[in-house]
Amino acid sequence: MSDQHIDPTRAAFDLFKSLPRDTPINMLNLVRYRDLAAYPDGHEHAGKGWTGARAYEEYGTASAPIFERVGGHIVWRGRFEALLTGPADEQWDAAFIAAYPDAGAFLAMVTDADYKLAVVNRQAAVETSRLIRFAPLAIEGVKFA
Repeated sequence: MSDQHIDPTRAAFDLFKSLPRDTPINMLNLVRYRDLAAYPDGHEHAGKGWTGARAYEEYGTASAPIFERVGGHIVWRGRFEALLTGPADEQWDAAFIAAYPDAGAFLAMVTDADYKLAVVNRQAAVETSRLIRFAPLAIEGVKFA
């Protein structure tokens, strides 16, 4: 069962934009793929029979240069094994934390013309997701970015 959390709502994006833009951020990404990618009619990948995982791979390939150009990098990636607390249906195919030098870099990425073309692959791939902004905190004198 999908709850259609694929793209931010206008209210959520407005809240994101209202927060400081000049401080580092970490974005927790939790992603569940569709069994079969759902590309819009007429898209170059429509009808190829790609899985959601394959479409997400295409998204990663197409968006990586933009992500790197704005200063983003992956600080953690993990493979789902078991849910100990939370709704039983919240199981994830991909989990990672992306770090950005500041929120402005994230905004620059998602408004980039090439990114807007690449994100169609993500939209086709994803059944549901969570994208959660965090401010990095120092732990025992060590700052994690």
